[in-house]
Amino acid sequence: MDKQQRGGTILGFILGLIVGLGVALGVAVYVTKVPVPFLNKGESRNTPAAESERNRNWDPNSPLYGSTPARPAPAATPEAPAAPATATATPPAASPTTQPPAVAADPLGDLAKAQLKAADAKAAAAAKAATASAGGSDGFSYFVQAGAFRTQADADAQRAKLAMLGWEARISEREQNGRPVFRVRVGPFDKRGDAEQLKQKLDGAGVDAALVRVQQ
Repeated sequence: MDKQQRGGTILGFILGLIVGLGVALGVAVYVTKVPVPFLNKGESRNTPAAESERNRNWDPNSPLYGSTPARPAPAATPEAPAAPATATATPPAASPTTQPPAVAADPLGDLAKAQLKAADAKAAAAAKAATASAGGSDGFSYFVQAGAFRTQADADAQRAKLAMLGWEARISEREQNGRPVFRVRVGPFDKRGDAEQLKQKLDGAGVDAALVRVQQ
């Protein structure tokens, strides 16, 4: 009798345990399937705010996008303010600089030319005086020619040489055989003897000279 009673107690305990586990499992399944009233109330409070947010961002072309979400419109970039126009400063006009006086490249040559011009004036005056005075002349004027040259420069050089020796000469230009010839002469002289005396002095100084007679 004791063994049967002990075996019935164990069996009843096992059956009770199985029934309890089944009830607990059923309660758990029920809880997971049935919505909780408190959670639904919280969601119902947030529904108007979420709905207004969806209405504010509603896009009428959303059905055309499909699964790809619509790209937001690019924000308008503010225009950069125009840079103020800068006034261009006009540079002041350069003041004219005073040019230094030109310096003669050959002061000795300029001095010689000035002396030759003065000699020309004196020789011309002497020629006029000799022509005016007919007393003691034979109707001719005499010159001592110290050379005839093809260029004006050579004639000027010969004339300067005579000026350094103390005799005033003149240059006269004449065409000979279709070419210009520049003659260097000293004179005129009314007397032949005076011209011959000067010719001898020039020959002694190493200057080739010739006596020239001209009708008055």
